[in-house]
Amino acid sequence: METSPDQPRKRREILLFLFITVVLFPVLSVMIVGGYGFAVWIYQMIAGPPGPAGG
Repeated sequence: METSPDQPRKRREILLFLFITVVLFPVLSVMIVGGYGFAVWIYQMIAGPPGPAGG
């Protein structure tokens, strides 16, 4: 069975694809959603909660 010179490159591409789909995208999505939630939380600490004022 011959190994072509593209074999190590193909393996590296598959490992990189798996890393991106299994590790990088989930971590980035959690960071983005968490950052947005944190920004809303800080905004509501400054501007107050939504809804009619007074009671």
